[in-house]
Amino acid sequence: MIWLNLSFFSILRRLSYFTRLVMAGYIALFISFFAMSSHAATPLIVVQSATSIQNSGLYDHLLPLFEAESDINVRVVAVGTGQALRNAKKCDAELVIVHSKIDEEKFVVDGFGSHRHDLMFNDFILVGPKDDPAQIGAAKTTVEAFQKIATAKARFASRSDDSGTHKAERRFWRTAGATPKEASGKWYLETGLGMGATLNFAVQADAYALTDRATWLTFKNKTTHMPLYQGDPALFNQYGVVLVSQTHCPTIKAAESRIFVDWLLSPKGQNAIATFQHENRPLFFPNATP
Repeated sequence: MIWLNLSFFSILRRLSYFTRLVMAGYIALFISFFAMSSHAATPLIVVQSATSIQNSGLYDHLLPLFEAESDINVRVVAVGTGQALRNAKKCDAELVIVHSKIDEEKFVVDGFGSHRHDLMFNDFILVGPKDDPAQIGAAKTTVEAFQKIATAKARFASRSDDSGTHKAERRFWRTAGATPKEASGKWYLETGLGMGATLNFAVQADAYALTDRATWLTFKNKTTHMPLYQGDPALFNQYGVVLVSQTHCPTIKAAESRIFVDWLLSPKGQNAIATFQHENRPLFFPNATP
């Protein structure tokens, strides 16, 4: 064996520089092909998701648990609800996890999704400066709180990005009979940003904002801002999971995405959601429907 090894290296030394370079290239190509083949053996599914779930850290809690059990990798694309659904329509995902039930159901009815399930919920809250210039803390309903903001022309920071939170905000303005877009750039401040960035803007501008509770609890730059109106059943915030239709998107990994959704809806997945907390406070409450 020693003689063979010595002979091999003696032959290798006698080869031309070019020949050795070619051999090294073949070896590198083989290693690269082997690595890619091993990686390709692990399926990858894409989730188009609401930003609030990503910002809360829930995926960092859930995905390692699922991936360890299933050997399926999950990649999350966190955008607003409206953008997530538009991306999924273009077959850029296997499933969607967002929070605008009306739009989710329409997504299925229009043939882009195959199934929709309730997954979990939390609630929206109205936050603002501690001195509460519009006195929304005295409001008896969410609609009254929005009316008070409009009447006082108090600064309000809106995401204005077609997210689930923005969709909810627009419903509240409509019900309140207010048209804040007419005051855009005055007291109605449209950020076009995600929830965390909009909260930062609201703090700097001394403005009110509508936010989901999970994002607020994990938000680190509260300064003098605080929840001023909360608890109305109208502020209920339902999250749903929707499977993209394989009829519409034939190339998606439908079997793997179904495995992930079944896990989320199972007692194991629901318990993982329930046990996720920030400073001993739950951020989401599981309420899956089969």
